Amino acid sequence: MTEFITEHWLDIFTTLLGLLYIWLEYRAHIALWLVSIIMPALDIWLYWSHGLYGDAGMAAYYTLAGIYGYVMWRYGTAIKTLFAKGVRMGDAPKNALPITHMPARRYAPVAVAFVAAWAVTYWILVEFTNSTVPLLDSFTNALSFIGLWALAKKYIEQWLFWIAVDVVCCYLYVVKGIPFKAGLYGLYVAIAVAGYFKWKRMMKEQTVRA
Repeated sequence: MTEFITEHWLDIFTTLLGLLYIWLEYRAHIALWLVSIIMPALDIWLYWSHGLYGDAGMAAYYTLAGIYGYVMWRYGTAIKTLFAKGVRMGDAPKNALPITHMPARRYAPVAVAFVAAWAVTYWILVEFTNSTVPLLDSFTNALSFIGLWALAKKYIEQWLFWIAVDVVCCYLYVVKGIPFKAGLYGLYVAIAVAGYFKWKRMMKEQTVRA
């Protein structure tokens, strides 16, 4: 038992952080971004050691994106007002960013960005690593990039992106022998579905309060 824990301690610890993260995301709590800085920083080591180079690179991106996400959720409304109306920073409102639908005009650019990111990541994995799962590894990386951007914008559609990512990641982690992460991502699928409907209700409540 001790040997098993010693071998998988990083997998276990980051899985616990992942549970905390998804619970905070489900509640749309801003503290999720603090966890999203610590957890992926550790995941870089975990994924790299198991040959998931694309996921390791994505974890590095997550670490930096956590800072961006926190700023957007905390000051997103103020920043938007500042640039839209030329308001001085000291006069801009500091309301938290509301949950909204992703505007229709963004779907085409997002699709193009996803395909481009998938293609580039796949090429990098094939040309510069010994990855045995370059197609799926690059897919989850590209869609995670889009999902994290949508989460930072607080678009409800971000849950749909994560459902697809979580399903594929669950399979990959089983194949690569990361059992706790595989279980975590299986749980993520169910929570992402519940999270979508939770955010949908929260969005309606925002409208009523407004």
